[in-house]
Amino acid sequence: MEKKKKSKLWLKKVFRWKRVHLLQTTIMDTVVFKILSLAEALVLVSTLCFFYLCCGCHF
Repeated sequence: MEKKKKSKLWLKKVFRWKRVHLLQTTIMDTVVFKILSLAEALVLVSTLCFFYLCCGCHF
């Protein structure tokens, strides 16, 4: 019986959510969002430039 109790306590410790400071996550989310937005914009602009360099404006 005691072994079951210990295993349940161990499972609770393993699967417990860690508290993260709200301010830290919002700052990190903001920075990551700006970096990924910039990367996406660069990819889109470079794709458009590549299309016009290779295919030209001949529709």
